[in-house]
Amino acid sequence: MDRQAVSTAQPENVEAAVLDRYRAGARQVQPSLCCPTDYESKYLDLLPQEILEKDYGCGDPSRHVGEGETVVDLGSGAGKICYILAQKVGAGGRVIGVDFNDEMLALASKYRQQIAGRLGYDNVSFVRGRIQDLALPLDDVACWLEDHPVTDLEQAAAFEAECDRLRRERTLIPDESVDVVVSNCVLNLVRADQKQQLFGEIHRVLRRGGRAVISDIVCDEDPTPAILTDPHLWSGCIAGAFREDLFVEMFARTGFYGIEIISRQEEPWHVVDGIEFRSMTVRAYKGKEGPCLERHQAVVYHGPWKRVVDDDGHTLSRGERMAVCDKTYRIYTDPEGPYADSILGIPPHAEVPLDEARPFDCAASQRRSPRQTKGEDYRETIAPDGDACCSDSDSC
Repeated sequence: MDRQAVSTAQPENVEAAVLDRYRAGARQVQPSLCCPTDYESKYLDLLPQEILEKDYGCGDPSRHVGEGETVVDLGSGAGKICYILAQKVGAGGRVIGVDFNDEMLALASKYRQQIAGRLGYDNVSFVRGRIQDLALPLDDVACWLEDHPVTDLEQAAAFEAECDRLRRERTLIPDESVDVVVSNCVLNLVRADQKQQLFGEIHRVLRRGGRAVISDIVCDEDPTPAILTDPHLWSGCIAGAFREDLFVEMFARTGFYGIEIISRQEEPWHVVDGIEFRSMTVRAYKGKEGPCLERHQAVVYHGPWKRVVDDDGHTLSRGERMAVCDKTYRIYTDPEGPYADSILGIPPHAEVPLDEARPFDCAASQRRSPRQTKGEDYRETIAPDGDACCSDSDSC
């Protein structure tokens, strides 16, 4: 069994160790918390020096965000990534930083109006929450506790019921409300027994077609028991690091598709007991849920591999017309998606209306006859235009 699947080896004071260390990081620069990262310098010019110095991350997921998007930054800390994102998404976009640490939230919010004045618009907000429970508004929880202190089991039950109500009625980050979820070296700080819930929350808040871009610390082998029980290594982004193959697998297990390692640090950041810890950034997309419908579309995989298999088990052979359902066709051919550069989409000669489409069996990989796409009755003859050239070269 993978050690990372076992939560009993982790100390109960993990959260306290993490909180204390990052509170200290908000007061005074903690160089050991930071993995050297190159950011796009043009987005740093308007940021106050204090935010630059007290930023603790291991990658730059902001490079993969565009204009007009709504973005959530998990574990936003001093706000550096949020303020970079504010410039990238522009006045038509929105950035929400989520953090549990009051001192980091205060530091990030301290410069909000100043930065908004420099930008000419205010599109950033910071909220208090746990990244593994993005539905629960912790400020509302704190207000309720002031009037309803918990001192016995009956009051504890009332507290749990109130938290459930707040998740439903005052959801911190609503379902399918976000274009991109980013995080910079924070997921490793969540206890192992809550990591699957964390990935589920990322998936929940993303819109269909949205994506997660996560930079985090990974390791090449399972951490030893000594590492897993060391609170200092937990708060230092070491003990909670994902094994790199399991990090990628977590996205697939949660229902993401188009999962891709877009950067991986060549040299390790830390080595502990012979185990290498380094930064890695993964991008993954949401939106493969839904019915499979037959609309006579085909796709051709360009190569260079002889064949590939996607996250749903579709096998695509290089150069061959493969039958896919309408949902998969749209995913493959989305110009903003992960597959467009590798897939040629072939639409049917006569479009099949959605309300007339039959169910399609996606369990089997099958070739698509050109006659299926063109239609059995297709008998058209088209003569070439004598003045047209059939290629970009000088002759046909």
